[in-house]
Amino acid sequence: MNSSELALYLEAGFIDFNIETDERFLPKILTNNQQEQVKVLENLLFELEHCDEFFFSVAFVTNSGIACLIDTLKELENKHIKGKILASQYQNFTEPRALRRLLQFPNLELKIITSDYNFHAKGYLFHTHATSAKDENYTMIVGSSNLTQSALTVNREWNVQLSSMKDGALIRQMQEELNQAWDDATPVTEEWIAAYERIYGEARNQRQRAYTKIHKLYKINPNKMQAAALQNIAALRAEDKNRALLISATGTGKTYLSAFDVRAAQPKRCLFIVHRGLIARKSKESFEQIIDEHITTGLFTSGHREIDRDYVFATVQTLVKDENLHAFAPDAFDYIIIDEAHHAGAKSYQKVLSYFKPKFLLGMTATPERSDDCDIFKTFDHNIAYEIRLHQALAENMLVPFHYHGVSEIVVDGELLDDNTDFVRLTSEERVKNILYYADFYGCDQGRVKGIVFCSRIEEAKALSEAFNKHGKRAAFLAGATSEEERARLIKRLESDEEGVDKLDYLFSVDVLNEGVDIPSVNQIIMLRPTQSAIVFVQQLGRGLRKSKAKRYLEVIDFIGNYENNYMLPIALYGDRSGSKEKLRRIVHNNFLPGASTVYFTDVVRERIFESLNKNNFLELRKLKESYQLVKSKLGHAPMMLDFLDLGDKDPYLFIQKKKSYYNFRQYADHYESTLNASQCKLLEFICLELANGRRLEEVALLRYLMQHTQIDVPAFMQYMQNKYQLTTSAATVTSVVNVLSMQFFKTADAQKYGNMPLVNANADSICLSEKFSSMLANKEFYGYVNDALAYAEKRFLSDYKPAKFYHGFKLYGSYTRKDVCRILNWAKDESAVVYGYRVKYNTCPIFVTYKKDENISESTKYDDRFASPTIFNWQTRSRVNIDSPEVVAIEQPETLKLLFIKKSDAEGSEFYFMGEMLHKQSIGTTITGNKGEKLSIVQMFYEMKTPVEAKIYDYFEG
Repeated sequence: MNSSELALYLEAGFIDFNIETDERFLPKILTNNQQEQVKVLENLLFELEHCDEFFFSVAFVTNSGIACLIDTLKELENKHIKGKILASQYQNFTEPRALRRLLQFPNLELKIITSDYNFHAKGYLFHTHATSAKDENYTMIVGSSNLTQSALTVNREWNVQLSSMKDGALIRQMQEELNQAWDDATPVTEEWIAAYERIYGEARNQRQRAYTKIHKLYKINPNKMQAAALQNIAALRAEDKNRALLISATGTGKTYLSAFDVRAAQPKRCLFIVHRGLIARKSKESFEQIIDEHITTGLFTSGHREIDRDYVFATVQTLVKDENLHAFAPDAFDYIIIDEAHHAGAKSYQKVLSYFKPKFLLGMTATPERSDDCDIFKTFDHNIAYEIRLHQALAENMLVPFHYHGVSEIVVDGELLDDNTDFVRLTSEERVKNILYYADFYGCDQGRVKGIVFCSRIEEAKALSEAFNKHGKRAAFLAGATSEEERARLIKRLESDEEGVDKLDYLFSVDVLNEGVDIPSVNQIIMLRPTQSAIVFVQQLGRGLRKSKAKRYLEVIDFIGNYENNYMLPIALYGDRSGSKEKLRRIVHNNFLPGASTVYFTDVVRERIFESLNKNNFLELRKLKESYQLVKSKLGHAPMMLDFLDLGDKDPYLFIQKKKSYYNFRQYADHYESTLNASQCKLLEFICLELANGRRLEEVALLRYLMQHTQIDVPAFMQYMQNKYQLTTSAATVTSVVNVLSMQFFKTADAQKYGNMPLVNANADSICLSEKFSSMLANKEFYGYVNDALAYAEKRFLSDYKPAKFYHGFKLYGSYTRKDVCRILNWAKDESAVVYGYRVKYNTCPIFVTYKKDENISESTKYDDRFASPTIFNWQTRSRVNIDSPEVVAIEQPETLKLLFIKKSDAEGSEFYFMGEMLHKQSIGTTITGNKGEKLSIVQMFYEMKTPVEAKIYDYFEG
């Protein structure tokens, strides 16, 4: 940043917001806003990653706040970036544990204000060197956010971010304030922390006693999402439905929710069925906190036979025995609850369910997708009472947040661990030390670590458990064969804080702890296996997300090797089930989780994820059919494309990509008898392949309008687009739309494969449906598929349409193929096959760039195309072009619209991100080396990005 650029940023920030500038230096207010998917933390991390020195001054520093920054602080240590952190003893709220964690970084200086107990300032200052001393600059963030998890992620905070040159008065004043406070502060040492711990402990106990008094005044009530679920269950009963399925993430209070509903329904007798004795006991205890005191409760498990009670909590293993089952009449219970209902397909559950005849049956599960070879949705009559998925629960603060750290597995004997690594390498001393290092580095929130370690195989879990013990950690292995009594004893040892108990630090397991175990105090989870299933990953993550008195967050440490399924990590962590590679890349890049949770990948790990994502086949028929059948089971009937969007499942365009139309996929999946003829099938392929991708709305809107009305003229259609969609449509675009829908736009071969049949006719006065297409729509089945595809396309376009980021028909950072670009630029014909890197046509010049070029391409095409900054792009023409070439002269003309499209590498496929319009600044004739070493003429062009590239997008291409 130089002074002239700064003047522009200040003008945009304080005079005219319409001026488009580099967002990094634009004056702004930083807040935490879940709907806008922004957090103060995001800006703080960005500035840390791009500075060469920093200074924090805050009133409070907590361990949870350090947990949000710990990975970036480690990166800064590795880069030898120095920083100063000034805290305060205000209200003795700053945590000794947080200070101790900061002391481990040799590049940080740490002080604390002890003399001024009213010191409450919050400010963050970042210094950035430039190529020249006069361009040296600072960024400051001043406001309300302390260095705490809540302040950085979820609290309603206001902070102002400003940038300045090094000699600016504001920066000078801030530096003076910081330096004065720093000089008055006390250096933090281990000795100082030890003395402060006693003072802090007394203050914390006092706060805790006050909290306990207040907490005792409250009774347990349904939260917002539980209340909505209870309303839905009551509505189902009012409709005389006698079965319902509740889908709720692990730790979100399913048992309490069922107790609330039982209390509302007031059955004379209730049966609660689980598959573990421990869960039966805990469920009974939870119910007793909700239901009326006069209701009796009892256990029917191994060693307990309290079957005469009003509410019985039983294990399915006990209940399924004939002598036990027949101890009850079939109608003995008015209300039956099945916990972990995805097991309802097992023979034991089926036997119990077929015996009893309750007035109401409620199934509860976090993972209906994992049903035991049965249609769980059919078991509960397709009545889904409510869904509370992981990310909803995090947003609603129903779970503790987690801080996920994706770190790289080490190289053992010269090889990176992968899916086929042998036992010796998995249990090597080198790997054990690496695991222990990170386990200690990340630690936990408060108190001691209570961790679960998930391994890939039993032998590995046993061996690593023994290795942990040798290194001074108290660890045990839990297997499927472990008895109920021993399981309970090990869990108690892990959870206990009592004196005299032989405590455990870690429990090792393969999959025994995936479900049916309630250990709320778990505060660290270590993943030592490749992710084979996003569902299993979420189950294992869920073991530590249950709220607990002494836990504000969960630490998750995932060791990531060269695994084929690394692409599943973003699916699991961010909850995206669309199956869209492009969407997953965006999600990883945006890196937003609801609530206070955070995700960190090292650069190496992130590249492994992208590599796995690029290699994986998301169009595998088996997986697509499984997704189709799952949604079909949920609904109880065959789904249409819109159903997938409504349920947040697979993007149905995947079915089109595989089978050319959704109709074709349904035929493959269901083999049902259809009324469509060959011409109708071809037209559906045209609509699905060419229009349903949602790249342009006008074709879709015109067809949907004409399916309801006789005709429309061009001015009326333009006004219709403005009124309904706030979309400005030109007459040239309407001409292009008609050209596409009459199939004139397409190459002859493409038009012929679709039947070469126009969908619309147009004359000087109006546009209407073609007679043949109109007659086809008389077929209800055909009409249904056409309407569904068009409705899907409209919804897909509008889902991320923002008028402020819509330029020349393109969404900023939206993805487009060369064919899409030809169509949206209103070209008369599809020229995608000959566009290559760029083409000048109709005063437009789309430029397509592969940013990271394959090393194996020819020398004459290794163009030096790159960003010099978020506002400057350097680009080269094709070889054998000179400064006077007609195409160069045409490109340079101001009236030629120059649009930039980029993909990071060829592995990303045929789609490019639209980066915006470019303004030509300079051209220089130069040379490039040819395939035979000869010098070939080429033109280097320098462009200004009309809209500066957003920081995250810029870092994605530069990373």
